[in-house]
Amino acid sequence: MSKQADIRFEKATDAAGVRSANERAFEGSVEADIVDALRRDCPDLVSLVADDHGVVGHILFSPAVVESGDWRVAGMGLAPLAVVPERQGGIGSALVERGLAELRERGCPFVVVLGHPGYYPRFGFEPASSRGMVCQWEGIPEEAFMVLVMDEVAMDGVSGVARYRHEFDAAV
Repeated sequence: MSKQADIRFEKATDAAGVRSANERAFEGSVEADIVDALRRDCPDLVSLVADDHGVVGHILFSPAVVESGDWRVAGMGLAPLAVVPERQGGIGSALVERGLAELRERGCPFVVVLGHPGYYPRFGFEPASSRGMVCQWEGIPEEAFMVLVMDEVAMDGVSGVARYRHEFDAAV
């Protein structure tokens, strides 16, 4: 495993490094463009970087909701999680763990993620379908759309369609 990096909140001066990390991790600019758009238009982000004399990883949590009929429950969506290729092997987990700890402290009731079903369950994520939740986008494999419920009381009986911010539509 490579040397760990310092995990900290993103600063304004990290924008170029965050963009580069996302472009390198995803081999393109779609995710980096989404991060830039969210940073510009959404004040309620939790954005962390892995810093080792420069940004080597990034994780972003942005507002998400579960809608059912006339009611909505607000939580967060995890996306993207990016680690530059040569530093993969522990930094991503450190970013996820720190981000989830921050959201727990803030009283966030849930986090949704569209990701690898072999990776995210180690952090407590489970298929969202087991909680009666479905992803807003059609054709998403059921096992890839997951939720981590952090407040069982707030989420008691909550089911419905989970929606990310509109900026993510560009990636689907």
